[in-house]
Amino acid sequence: MNRYPLWKYLTVLIAVVIGLLYTLPNFFGESPAVQVSSAKATLKIDTATLDRVQTILQQANIPNTGAAFELNGTVGTVRVRFPSTDVQLKARDLIEKTLNPNPAEPSYTVALNLLPASPAWLSAIGANPMYLGLDLRGGVHFLLQVDMQGALTSRYDALVTDLRVALRDQRIESAGIERDGMSVVLSFSTEALRDRAITALRTRNPDLQMLERTEGGRQQIVGRLSQAAITTVQSSALKQNITTLHNRINELGVAEPIIQQQGADRIVVQLPGVQDVAKAKDILGRTATLEIRMVDDSPAAASALAAGTVPFGLERYQDRDGRPLLVRRQVVLTGENLQDAQAGRDSQNQQPAVHLTLDSKGARIFRDVTRDNVNKRMAILLFEKGRGEVVTAPVIRGEIPGGQVQISGSMTAEEAADTALLLRAGSLAAPMEIIEERTIGPSLGAENIEKGFNSTLYGFIGIAIFMVIYYHLFGAFSTVGLALNVLLLLAILSMLQATLTLPGIAAIALTLGMAIDANVLINERIREELRNGESPQNAINLGFDRAWGTILDSNLTTLIVGVALLVFGSGAIRGFAVVHCLGILTSMFSAVVGVRALANLWYGNKKKLQSISIGTVWKPKD
Repeated sequence: MNRYPLWKYLTVLIAVVIGLLYTLPNFFGESPAVQVSSAKATLKIDTATLDRVQTILQQANIPNTGAAFELNGTVGTVRVRFPSTDVQLKARDLIEKTLNPNPAEPSYTVALNLLPASPAWLSAIGANPMYLGLDLRGGVHFLLQVDMQGALTSRYDALVTDLRVALRDQRIESAGIERDGMSVVLSFSTEALRDRAITALRTRNPDLQMLERTEGGRQQIVGRLSQAAITTVQSSALKQNITTLHNRINELGVAEPIIQQQGADRIVVQLPGVQDVAKAKDILGRTATLEIRMVDDSPAAASALAAGTVPFGLERYQDRDGRPLLVRRQVVLTGENLQDAQAGRDSQNQQPAVHLTLDSKGARIFRDVTRDNVNKRMAILLFEKGRGEVVTAPVIRGEIPGGQVQISGSMTAEEAADTALLLRAGSLAAPMEIIEERTIGPSLGAENIEKGFNSTLYGFIGIAIFMVIYYHLFGAFSTVGLALNVLLLLAILSMLQATLTLPGIAAIALTLGMAIDANVLINERIREELRNGESPQNAINLGFDRAWGTILDSNLTTLIVGVALLVFGSGAIRGFAVVHCLGILTSMFSAVVGVRALANLWYGNKKKLQSISIGTVWKPKD
């Protein structure tokens, strides 16, 4: 009756072991480290960088407690741990000096960091600590306002060029095309030309709403983007800005940055562990531009390059492999003409390639340039902080019409994906400004952790004392079940690599109170069965079985509210809701399965059980 099959005991035991293993990393703290990342969009961090950093440290006899290369998406970083902050600072200075001989033009960003101090064997099984949020670790909070009017203005400027090209292709003469605020005005000398233009443009520009009017003796078309098109432009600008910010934040050595949309035109950036506000602002506000120019591979240019001189009309840049190139000053195309860039395969040889999509103006220019420069190279340059580097310099094999460009050559699939990302998100799609900034010091974060931990601990101790006094041995069972609940909750949060914040700690404290409620229901139900004259063994069985329905109903209704907070909430509310919902599930398991396993182990083999330790069973007087 009160005996579990072996597999149920094993389930509880496995849950305890997993809970211990995945909760344990949270108690080891953090160790000082140095992170090396790329300061240039075209410089790739790989295992060779790791070997170079280790060699630098070995030659200087600087000890470290571990070094690793990590790949986050397509962005690589090298992280090295050290036994103390003094060694960390010494190593940072040495690595910075060696990797960046010219401080004015750094190739690498060498940043101080804190990494989990968990043993390697725990990390090997994927047991890592939870991330700490801004309010617990300290750091910088920014609220950025995206200039949506600027994004729309750029779209209308591009639309003017597109419409001009479209009318030229259809041989429709216009008296002028210009942007007027958030609209495009096309003027024609006759009504017949205006009607032809409307017919031609409706097919090529379905997102453009056109109105007819007569002004100053001219027949005009006033074009405005539809609301759906405006929403698409704004959404695309916001997403590209978020993608670009993600790429830039990697230089700061932030373990778990939070970059998310807030409302229709704002972006929240939270950087836990970063105290250098000036550097963070510099990273966030950086601008990047894309340019396409022709490469000069003539004998005269090669001789000048060998001699270390740069002829008039040319500029010297380096490609990804560090080889110098001479490119013409004349800019063929800019990033404004690039609509999309995706990694793919060459249709002929299935080699990795990058596929670019240009707007109508870019397509026309690119067609003319490729027709006139067959078997010559063109360079795709990315400029950051006023410095340009060659992303790739492919050879033109023939005229490329239609605005669909393919970049192929000796590149891997990963390099193709990197190049596509750089070209697609190398610059901000719309201007942004910081409208709110907040800095939280590490001491305040440590104080928040201490207070949150103490409040949870004292709450647990208070509940444990009450339960043991009131329910005796079954109160002790409930206390062990409560500890199992917290253990499983922390383990799941660690496995999910969740970010713990103050609202999350509040949710853990709330979970304690809610979890013990299930045990109170079980214990009181057992008491009720004893009052009704049931035997102790039968009372235990009936108490757990009959309390289950009430426990399920109460937790289910609370879970519904938690899911609603998770779905409709944002920021701190969602963090609270995640811990809250997981706590409900773990509390049900620990109370119904875990506590009963303890009761079955203690009382299940006692055939002639006369009484159980569950406190005073109050019986009504006859």
